[in-house]
Amino acid sequence: MTASAPLALAAAALAAMVVAVVALGITGGLASAATGLFDPGVVVRIGLPAARVLHDLVAALTVGLLVLAVWFVAPESAVRDDHLSGGRQWLVQTAVTTSIIWAGAAASVLMFEAASVAAVPVGSPGYGEALLSFVTQIPLGGALGVSLMLVVVVACLTILASRIETVAWAAAVSLLALLPLALGGHASGTQDHANSVDSLALHLLAVCLWSGGLAALLLVARQLGGQLSVVASRYSTLAGCCFGIVAGSGLINAMLRLDLVSNLATEYGLLVIGKIVLLGLLGAAGWLHRRITLRRLDQNRRWFMRLAASEVAVMGATIGLAVALSSSAPPSSPSATDPASILLGYPAPPPITLGRYLTVYYPDLLWLVAAAGAGALYIGGVLRLRARGDSWPMGRLAWWLAGCVALAFVTSGGPGVYGRVHFSAHMLQHMSLMVIVPFLLVLGAPVTLAMRGLHARRDGSFGPREMLLETVHSRFLHIVGHPLVAATMFIASLVVFYYTPLFELAMLTHAGHVLMTAHFLLIGYVFIWSLIGIDPGPSRPPYPFRLILLLVMLGFHAFFGISLMSSGTLIAPDWWHALGQTDDAALLADQQTGGSIAWAAGDIPSFMLGVALVVGWVRSDAQEARRLDRRADRDGDAELHEYNRQLAALHKRDGGR
Repeated sequence: MTASAPLALAAAALAAMVVAVVALGITGGLASAATGLFDPGVVVRIGLPAARVLHDLVAALTVGLLVLAVWFVAPESAVRDDHLSGGRQWLVQTAVTTSIIWAGAAASVLMFEAASVAAVPVGSPGYGEALLSFVTQIPLGGALGVSLMLVVVVACLTILASRIETVAWAAAVSLLALLPLALGGHASGTQDHANSVDSLALHLLAVCLWSGGLAALLLVARQLGGQLSVVASRYSTLAGCCFGIVAGSGLINAMLRLDLVSNLATEYGLLVIGKIVLLGLLGAAGWLHRRITLRRLDQNRRWFMRLAASEVAVMGATIGLAVALSSSAPPSSPSATDPASILLGYPAPPPITLGRYLTVYYPDLLWLVAAAGAGALYIGGVLRLRARGDSWPMGRLAWWLAGCVALAFVTSGGPGVYGRVHFSAHMLQHMSLMVIVPFLLVLGAPVTLAMRGLHARRDGSFGPREMLLETVHSRFLHIVGHPLVAATMFIASLVVFYYTPLFELAMLTHAGHVLMTAHFLLIGYVFIWSLIGIDPGPSRPPYPFRLILLLVMLGFHAFFGISLMSSGTLIAPDWWHALGQTDDAALLADQQTGGSIAWAAGDIPSFMLGVALVVGWVRSDAQEARRLDRRADRDGDAELHEYNRQLAALHKRDGGR
């Protein structure tokens, strides 16, 4: 740890606190309740923003420490790659302290928020009941409670960690602990709360990776020794990506909350402008790093450390502004007025027609970013191969891009817009997410491209290629990647999802809907990959077995569709009624139409899979024949000669009969 590192972190914390207090004073966030009848007390009014600032600072630092330890820092030369030592061990030990502080800050935020919502001082009579009600009945309280539990898991994992795999799980859970925070606050109250929540979630992840990673790098610089330039270069790539995500998601959030450009002149708008200015300063500092300090880091660390310390202080001020913005009401927060739009998270679409189904569009930010990012990464991999003189089949590129376009359409086009309004439309979306999109993506062979395009790390650190290899050869994937297991999960998903409350939960909650989409994509991808995948993985059974399994799957899927067609019980009636659709007979007819879609539409994807299986079978036989021919050319057809000698010996033994 350099001498300036603790001072930089102290300056960042002080800047965050001061900026948050000043900004809340400007917007009236600290004194807004002081003269009212529902004042939780000065302790809550001061303690809540202070706890939020501390929470955000230590959350970012914990994430940065764990991510650096797992994916950036190399082990010492005399130690096994998966053991903790040197800079890795120091980072994890520091993360133990910060994760415990994070848990305490998260608990404080939860308690202060409960007091603020109930308008009762902490510890007053009735506060316990208010806290319990806040956690169990109010979405914000539930989200904060889930985040707190995940932070406790992070703390336990870091305390128990002795191998890098445990630290990797702690890093993953620390990122997961940030996501529930996006479900509360102003993001969940805007008219387009689905995209607002998604953009805030991306914003939180990128901010913590960016600011926390830089703070952790500043702290561990001395322990890294000669590694510093390599680790700083790796971090710089991550920081550049995070800067783009922070800028884009922040712009979307500002547009959703301010609504009008004229609102920039309000107190809230001035805070937004201040945050933009600070972001610009951080972007300029990052540019200086890439252009100057990183290139001279081996010769002179002083300028890098000074610039990084200044960046951390500015990041602290930015976090303080973010806390003030989240605690202040925006001047214009347009919210939905009709019940359907409130439940859907986007404006209720007009009555469905074929033309509207094919042309209507409402962006689903999360999956648009996922589709665009997947397409950009794939194109980048192809360009990298071509730059070094290697080729890549254009057909695979076309399949992958078609899958990305299909994903964007299924989530932001008619299937996504009407998928929560009509069961039949949902079933079309389901079929597309579970079969069509994965089919196209699997034929793109992304793992093979990544294995050829990513550079292997020689220092024992855990980079993207190493992580991919670890996943491909893991025992877990060996089990779930078997066609029989994948088919079982595919069928079980249909039964469990539609014949339990999970379907209604996916319709009612944004998080449930996101998880539903991700689950359909993942299960469909694994099943199709296990049948026709080009990418490496566990050994697959012979093609005849896979073809028979596909036919059995087709029968099960048809049975599922028929069960929906013949059912007289309406699935998730409360959801449809809440949307204003109260004609149960019409709803049941639409559900039965969805069943017929599941039955009939399953034939087309199954036919496509069958054709792909047969083509793969033929190609496999042709490759095996070419392999045998090449071996025969090398050894003079020794196998055939040996077979003929065995026949001759048998003939001689039988007396020439």
